[in-house]
Amino acid sequence: RINLLDLMMVKVSDKSSVNSEEMNVFIRHADFLAVCFQEKCGAVLKLTAAGDAEDEEALVTIRLLDVLCEMTSNNGQLEHLQAFPGLLETAVDTLRLTHLAGKQAVNIFTATHAVTGQEEISHPAVGFKSHLIRLIGNLCYKNKENQDKV
Repeated sequence: RINLLDLMMVKVSDKSSVNSEEMNVFIRHADFLAVCFQEKCGAVLKLTAAGDAEDEEALVTIRLLDVLCEMTSNNGQLEHLQAFPGLLETAVDTLRLTHLAGKQAVNIFTATHAVTGQEEISHPAVGFKSHLIRLIGNLCYKNKENQDKV
């Protein structure tokens, strides 16, 4: 699943080679990816427990968030995902929960807390909060209704 999401990420990131047919495919798949993210977003919180850095569901969720961020960076997919029911609320709630989890244990979600001395911890969840903020920002971009919700 992670490899498939990596391939999708590469294709979505390369905006110059996407034709209208591929864009329609991405829009149809955006619903599925958004639902998967909504169902699995809690799995990332398990990573705060020691020894769970390789939880597959959490790694898939992190990659789903990356793909959704990239999809919402593209105007063709942005409007569709801005109207997707519950995606914004899920992102905001997950951000709140990761913020609280980071305060209660070692904060693995931000790069500033993942640096110890001269070495940087390469935890898979580093940057998760910033990607959530990016997704929320993208979903609120030029969308008064979503801005009011946040």
